[in-house]
Amino acid sequence: MSPAAILFFFVAGACIGSFLNVVICRLPLDQSIVFPASRCPGCGRPIRPRENIPILSFLLLRGRCAGCGSRISPRYPLVELLTAAGFAAIAWHNSDVWMLARDILFFTLLVPIIFIDIDHRIIPDELSLGGLAAGIALSFLPGGDWKSSLPGALLGGGVLFATAFLYEKFRKAEGMGGGDIKLLAMIGAFLGWRGAMLTLFIGSFLGAAGGVLAMRRSGEGLRTAIPFGPFLCVAAMIVRYLGEWIWRMAFMGILI
Repeated sequence: MSPAAILFFFVAGACIGSFLNVVICRLPLDQSIVFPASRCPGCGRPIRPRENIPILSFLLLRGRCAGCGSRISPRYPLVELLTAAGFAAIAWHNSDVWMLARDILFFTLLVPIIFIDIDHRIIPDELSLGGLAAGIALSFLPGGDWKSSLPGALLGGGVLFATAFLYEKFRKAEGMGGGDIKLLAMIGAFLGWRGAMLTLFIGSFLGAAGGVLAMRRSGEGLRTAIPFGPFLCVAAMIVRYLGEWIWRMAFMGILI
């Protein structure tokens, strides 16, 4: 893909990232993501168009509201930059238009899931179940593989459901929320059954590493609660682009 096209996707991603900030803030609170227009959380002043340019406005305003001067969370430009970079990387990697659209949608769903789960320890059904339906529907379009998508959704959700059920049965405590189960089902719909299983493996490894760090910082030991969704999302993107290579390396390792 040409540099101009990649630049287009970078700019488009920054704009979508700006919208995802609204989704991250409002969806967990059951607020409309359309109305009212964006406002300063400090003074309630509506944000003018020139103050709402993704990434640039934060820099020009020096991270402060133009009205009351209160600080703007760096989370906003971070989400915009992350989405912009993700769109550009996906465009650079994909030449097939159907695969490009599928990956863009998949990534767009994962970004708000990460931050909402970090903030609220929930994964909204609008994102997970909506993404599950979209992943399955897209698998019937050119370049898709519904024979892998359907088992991927069932196996991804089924494995986590069984794990959560057994954990709760024997430990008498909830160890995994239903949102994680729906999320892995969504990931399976996009990546197939092998992708779902590899995502679970890598996500568990990342989650264990993150859990150790969180326990050291909190001082609460095994009682420390961390969201699993962000680790699954990061693992899903790793699997999407490195999954086949990881499978081949693992298979070679078994043969050796």
